[in-house]
Amino acid sequence: MDRTERLLDLVALLLDSREPVSWAELREAFDEDYGQGSDEAAERKFERDKAELLELGIPVAYVQGDDERKDGYVVDRDAYYLPEVGLTPEELAVLYAAGSAALTSGAFPGRQDLAHALRKVGFFAGAELPTPRLRMELGAGPSGVDLAQKLEELWSAAAARKSVQMSYFSPHRAQLTDRRVDPYGLALRRGAWSLVGFCHLRQGVRTFQVHRVRQLTVNTAKPRSPDFEVPADFKLEAYVASFPWQHRFHEPVSVTLALWGELARLAPRLFPDGKVEVQPSRTTVVLAASYLEGLSRYALSLGPGCRVLAPPKAVAQWREMAQRVLTQHAASPSAVGGAA
Repeated sequence: MDRTERLLDLVALLLDSREPVSWAELREAFDEDYGQGSDEAAERKFERDKAELLELGIPVAYVQGDDERKDGYVVDRDAYYLPEVGLTPEELAVLYAAGSAALTSGAFPGRQDLAHALRKVGFFAGAELPTPRLRMELGAGPSGVDLAQKLEELWSAAAARKSVQMSYFSPHRAQLTDRRVDPYGLALRRGAWSLVGFCHLRQGVRTFQVHRVRQLTVNTAKPRSPDFEVPADFKLEAYVASFPWQHRFHEPVSVTLALWGELARLAPRLFPDGKVEVQPSRTTVVLAASYLEGLSRYALSLGPGCRVLAPPKAVAQWREMAQRVLTQHAASPSAVGGAA
């Protein structure tokens, strides 16, 4: 019997049985696989099948019998079956819309798994899903067949914990470097996909833009054995910034900004990670910034209605950048002519 067919039949037998299945019954049911040869060889084969099922998330365990049941093998149903999620029709609609948008974005890892999950959502929703009132901005990041293929390979490598060898283009050095990376996870921010993993060249956790990966090879040696373990304290969101001031270039500092006019009411949207306080004459925002230069650029892009108030280091950075912009425009003939 084909191995895949045997594993499926084994799971079906254990799930359909109302009591533990003994080793003798397993050997009889799978005579060609467990019933031939020595007991030791049959047991080793069964143990390999159990280990593979466990990797697939199907826990097969041996239970000791008592007065009410016999000894044998069972699937731990508490660990196998997921609890009911209990989403409302409106929540299901939003989930379905977000998943559908991801599928149509052109490059999304695990596309087949996502499509299968959406079919399940649509089936179990019963009645027609209500149309959600939402707006999604996926951004206009890099896409294409090449990016989609790299995402699928990185997705599979991260799931199997297999290292990858890649040629990566660095815009800061304008050159390619060969990296061996242990992929910890992928993240989508403002239309751009990022890979976070341990870089053996730099000997630390680094973030890579997937569209800058020129060549990618997944380690195929010992496919059933992981090459690395993800640290228990690893958090993907700690390495992938949503806003410029969140890049982890320095130790985070608390920064206070003030917003006036039309910007004041937009403060929660402009600085979603900040503490917003509405005052009669202005709105203040306090947030943690680990990249002051990025925050200064963002604040200046909002115009005169946004100002950095504290600490002095952040104020100096903001003013210095504003002065450079002013000097640059003053030295430009076209800017002077336009102003005149």
